[in-house]
Amino acid sequence: MSHSFLKESKLFIVYGGNKYRIYTTTALSFSQTFAEDSYPVKTLHDQSKMVSGTTITKANPAQFSFETPLTLEKDESIVMDLLTDIVTTVDSGITTQQLKSFDMYVQTGSSTFKTAGCVVTSADFAFNPKGQFKVAYSGQGTKLSRVGNESYTIPGSLQSESSTRTPLQVYPEVTVDSLNMTSIIAATVQIQTAVDWTPFETLHNSLAVTNSSNAMFPSAYTVTNRIVSGAITQYQTDNNNTQFDDFSTNSNITITANQMNGTDFWKITLNPAMYTARMQTADVYTQVYDFRSTGNTALATQISEYS
Repeated sequence: MSHSFLKESKLFIVYGGNKYRIYTTTALSFSQTFAEDSYPVKTLHDQSKMVSGTTITKANPAQFSFETPLTLEKDESIVMDLLTDIVTTVDSGITTQQLKSFDMYVQTGSSTFKTAGCVVTSADFAFNPKGQFKVAYSGQGTKLSRVGNESYTIPGSLQSESSTRTPLQVYPEVTVDSLNMTSIIAATVQIQTAVDWTPFETLHNSLAVTNSSNAMFPSAYTVTNRIVSGAITQYQTDNNNTQFDDFSTNSNITITANQMNGTDFWKITLNPAMYTARMQTADVYTQVYDFRSTGNTALATQISEYS
């Protein structure tokens, strides 16, 4: 008997008939739970039955998350596309928006797991000059299953990888209404898409459920909201200390991840956007700008650097 170690896992994304190997840190997880419906079994004639009965007929949406370093070669750009792009469909005159759906495979030392019908619902970008530029992704899928052992052949045409993988350290450059902000300590950007899964439980199908193999799994969802938000932290100096209680409901905010050689690597522009400024007291006084996009511009067009 041998154990499977997380550090040995390989992540693959299959989209549009193509297969992509995505290199991650050890921050990789995926799971799915079943929903329980309990009911009382105590009756008027038998008051001793204090426990509740249970039925299990459906599964909750599968959950997944992983963290990947962004590299100079940009082999992981497929995940950025899946995060930002929206597919618009029109049916009977009704326009709906969907995220790009894909299948995620995780191959361990003894198993290959598949999460079908995945969508990326959030991503966290952290600009840390002392470490690699990484993005933490999370999302949901329809069904998690074990499809084979470690030798299972994952479908799709394997896309070629660059011969090198060059990690990056970046520092944030921020402008607010064309004013360059200085003395920045840190910046974060979060992209979140809210989805509501369509109710999928029916009485007819529930009666046929005998085990996990024929349980009811989610299959359809609607996009209800999309938010781009974050925070910018800067030292308070004699040049900016009058802004500690500032706010705006209509600003132009640009955040750029600059390489150490001064060239742009990743950039997002939010226009219009709102922000509120607040002061933080510690050994050194700082002020934080909490911001959020208030426009409906397509997210893919707001990210003007990185492809």
